[in-house]
Formats: sequence, structure tokens, C-alpha cells
Amino acid sequence: MKSFRDKRRDGRPHQPGKGEAAQSRPPEGRGVARPEVRPRQDLKPDQPAPKSTPRNLARRDGVLPAEQLPVILEVAPNADYALLDSGAGQKLEQYGPYRIVRPEGQAIWQKALPAKDWERADAIFTGDTDEEGIGRWRFPKTPLGETWPMKHDGIDYLGRFTSFRHVGVFPEQASHWDHMAGLIAAARRPVKVLNLFGYTGLASLVAARAGAEVTHVDASKKAIGWARENQEISGLGAKPIRWIVDDAVKFAEREERRGSRYDIILFDPPAYGRGPKGEVWQLFEDLPDLTDLCRSILTPKPLAVVLTAYSIRASFFAIHALMRDTFAGMGGKVESGELIIREKSAGRGLSTSLFSRWVA
Repeated sequence: MKSFRDKRRDGRPHQPGKGEAAQSRPPEGRGVARPEVRPRQDLKPDQPAPKSTPRNLARRDGVLPAEQLPVILEVAPNADYALLDSGAGQKLEQYGPYRIVRPEGQAIWQKALPAKDWERADAIFTGDTDEEGIGRWRFPKTPLGETWPMKHDGIDYLGRFTSFRHVGVFPEQASHWDHMAGLIAAARRPVKVLNLFGYTGLASLVAARAGAEVTHVDASKKAIGWARENQEISGLGAKPIRWIVDDAVKFAEREERRGSRYDIILFDPPAYGRGPKGEVWQLFEDLPDLTDLCRSILTPKPLAVVLTAYSIRASFFAIHALMRDTFAGMGGKVESGELIIREKSAGRGLSTSLFSRWVA
């Protein structure tokens, strides 16, 4: 994931709002952690970092892309990851060999499994239950290290216990990863992927394994280090991935000036965050510019642009309308909705985020 630090990782406290998507996405524990959490780099009161010059946005002419909504993309329990149960503001997950208990504000129902199943947890996050709050991990059985081996669809990587309750991966994103891999394989030509706010690199590894040339951008040097470590552990060290520590917007602006173009763009911006030089990001103020910028750096025959938004006070209809307007005249289709994880115990769906993707 990211050029700007996710507010959930080190920014302002998140205040849940009406119609908001679930807040399960870790800012850094996505170590994100989407951990630990990227170290916060605040601006000094007398030294505000200059923002990029606002783009001169105008509504585009042309027919709006077709639309499909709501689209609910869900991740079912599997051998690598499972949402075992949820309720009473918590979730019980299985990450490889470990059972983990973490806060989950969206789980407003009651737990389905008995207390004894929850008490078998290997790691429990305690402390501040806010998405951005710093806490610590408690290990009821054997003390565990910061990392442990994990897999996603045959790709090895490291899970991480971070102080912001995240574990280095966002399982609900698997739906996007599978879709992207399918587009890359079906293209039967060289494909370039740009992963903005890339975090610990799972999406980049999936794209590279599928045959794409990948550029991965994140503002956190620590997260980039984790991502590179995951590349080596996965056995994909020879795959063409550029790891770049930079502000997402400024990097994309330079790519536009350089004439660099991409077939697939993933961007997963925080609701609020700061870049490596103190650049301030506010989702509703800055997302239109970044979305327009993403369109401008697409190849003549692009495949897709995927936007995911966590912890915001909005309906997916808002980002859906933005994406359709931005890609007017390009044909294709905009699909929007929510990412959810299907629970193993009672089959309930836990919403984690909003998304909107344009597909050529």
C-alpha cells in the first residue's frame, strides 16, 4: 500500500460516521501494516510542506462508462486465512498457524462461537481500540516474535504484529488481486502495473507472478523494506518490481510529465495521512485530483483502475460517481460496492471497505 501514511496508522483519530465502511483495514500493521505502523512524520507548525499544485479539473465530455452496483466482493475462509467468528466489537481470525483476536467496530452483533474458542487465541491486541490507536499484543500461550510465515495462494510472505493492531496484510483485497491476475493473464501481452500506497507488497507480488512489470510506491521506508523482504521470501526475487519510497501524488505527477504509462493502476489512499516530507492528504479534498491523474497515466489500451477506500464517512455511491465521471468517454464499466469477509462460524459478512473499479 502507500505514498501517504494512512491516518489509521499514524494520523488523526478516526471518528466513525454514518454509512461508513468497516474499519478493519490496518494502516500499517498493513507493517501496513495496509505493520507496524509507519512512523509518524508530522509537520512542524511553522514549516508546512507545500502541496502539489491543484489540477485544473473540468467535467469530461463523453458517454459515462456502463455501471454495475452494488457489487459485493467476498473472501471465504480458506487454508491460509479465515474469519472464524466476530461480534461484540471483536473478530477472531486464523492467520496460518495462529488464532488472533483484534478489535472490530463493524461487528455490532453477538459472537457465535463459545468463549472457549476465543480463549484459544495465540495473540490478542489490547489497548486503544481506535483504528489509529497504539496498543500492544498479548500472547496468552507462548510469546511470539514480530513476524511469522504466511501464505496467500501459494505466495509466501511474513505476517507481522504491529502496534496499530494490523498484521501486514488485508485479506479482503484478495478479490481484487484475483481479478487483476486474470486481466494480466488474459491480456497476452506485456502489462505494466502501478501500485500506489502499496504497503507490504502482496498485490505487487500477485501482479508480478502473473507476468506483469510492477512499480510499487509507498511513503513508508519501513513498509517498502517489509515489501522487499516479502519478495525474497516468496521466491519472486527475479520478477520485475520497482520499489519506490515516495509520495504517491508527486510520483504520479512526475510519471505524467515523463510520459510513463500503465495498463493497471491500484490505489488505496488513506482517509487522512502525511507523506514522507510532511505532505498532507485529505481524501475528499485530494481524491478527485489523484483519480484524474491516474487516468492521465494510463496506456492507450488500459485494462483497469482499482480504487479502495477504508474508514471514510461515505457511501460507495460517492466514489462510484467520481470514477464514472473521471473515465467518461473511455467506455468500459465501473463496478462499485464493498469488500467483505465471510465468517466461518455463522456465515455473516463482515464489511471492510468500499471500492470502485473501472474495467476497460
